[in-house]
Amino acid sequence: MTNVPLGLPALEVRLRQDLSWLGLPAKRWVPPNPAHGDALLDVAIVGGGMAGLALLATLKHLGVHARIYDRSPAGFEGPWATTARMETLRSPKELTGPALGLPALTFRAWFEAQWGLAAWDALDKIPRLQWAEYLRWYRRVLDLDVRNEQQVRAVLPRADGVVQLDLADLAAGGGHYSVQARHVVLATGRDGLGGAWVPDWAASLPRDRWAHSSERWDAQSLRGKRVAVVGGGASAMDAAASALEAGAARVDLLIRRADLPRVNKGKGAGSPGMVHGFWQLPDEWKWRIRHYINVQQVPPPHGSTLRVSRHANAHFQLGTPVLGAAQRPDGALRLDTAKGPLAADFVVFSTGFRTDWALRPEFVAFSSQVRVWQDRFAPPEGMADSELAESPDLGPLFEFQEKTPGACPGLERVHCFNYAASLSHGAAAGDIPQITDGAQRLARGLAARLLGEDAGQHFAAMQRYAEPELDGDEWTPSELPPYIEAGDREVSP
Repeated sequence: MTNVPLGLPALEVRLRQDLSWLGLPAKRWVPPNPAHGDALLDVAIVGGGMAGLALLATLKHLGVHARIYDRSPAGFEGPWATTARMETLRSPKELTGPALGLPALTFRAWFEAQWGLAAWDALDKIPRLQWAEYLRWYRRVLDLDVRNEQQVRAVLPRADGVVQLDLADLAAGGGHYSVQARHVVLATGRDGLGGAWVPDWAASLPRDRWAHSSERWDAQSLRGKRVAVVGGGASAMDAAASALEAGAARVDLLIRRADLPRVNKGKGAGSPGMVHGFWQLPDEWKWRIRHYINVQQVPPPHGSTLRVSRHANAHFQLGTPVLGAAQRPDGALRLDTAKGPLAADFVVFSTGFRTDWALRPEFVAFSSQVRVWQDRFAPPEGMADSELAESPDLGPLFEFQEKTPGACPGLERVHCFNYAASLSHGAAAGDIPQITDGAQRLARGLAARLLGEDAGQHFAAMQRYAEPELDGDEWTPSELPPYIEAGDREVSP
């Protein structure tokens, strides 16, 4: 068997043939709105990362008119080529991700077409920047309608069956304009309904002396400095390694737990049943599963941890929560920990994200009306969890639901396809293992809802349809033969 790479052009020919054989994409079938015509999008998607691309591709294949709006320059959507600092993805390379069931659309097909089977067999995990390149190719080869450098300023659900997006065109000087859609999907990633979380004591430090791991910060500026990384998860290891590799004099990882977790409990439930059935589980089971994962926590990857520990000037401070902080007269930072004070020059918070509507002014028109889990669900004894309590209580199509019925007409047309959906829908809205299933479930549901909303128009179109299958000359009418009762003898004329 030859190991000569196929080449991307040949792979793209094969993908186009596969799509043709499957009859994809379908023709557009949603009728124009009488008041808006073709100017009204069927679906507008906010966010052009992996989740947004997978959803847009599925909607396109279903013949639904959809478009993405993303604030980033083309090719820099999501964290992969901007704020992410891991060397490789944490997921196994064999996962098919956003390929939508099309073998020629997988990362493996893209990789082998360029470097061959032997290179694939030798690959451990997918390099982060290669994943970014793959997603750029994915967008191009599927010809997806993504509008870059478009900042969403407001999402405005209305009672007339339309959701309005107010945008600023950053590519053209920030001019404002509006777009109308029948449904809007927020494919806005890990910080989808809020942002990075830092402890209250961060306010005691000068803002230029700390950063969150999800922000852009220059690791080279930390050369020769003492760096404190708050946290012990995957992003903490990536941040610490980046500082160490840039020449930091010392890096202390301040880890609240007395030991790092060893087992990723989420992998223990990685079955098709969980993929397709979690969202239909009783509320008690949803809460128990997600709370258990939160309590157990996800360990940092093996390779990411070794990337830190191979440096002699890396220090794992276990059982060391930070209680407070201040800037000393000499300009250094003092962190007061449970084990005593620590001097540092810069702090990186690897402390995750929180739902915090105050950080997302573009959602102010409806955020106070969104029903969250604590509005209707009391957790079992001993399972209180503030993160889960503040999660939106979503409907079957990831749609927001009203806290007070009738108080926010049109809210059900805004869909939360991001990390905040985890309690209602599991990991279907962003994680690589489930993104195809989540995107297809949402897209098919949106197509069904669009059909239901326009059932009268579709029925009228059926009635008007007049393209004949037969011309009327394909047959000759016949006469019935004489009918003969049983026992009667047929008489010849």
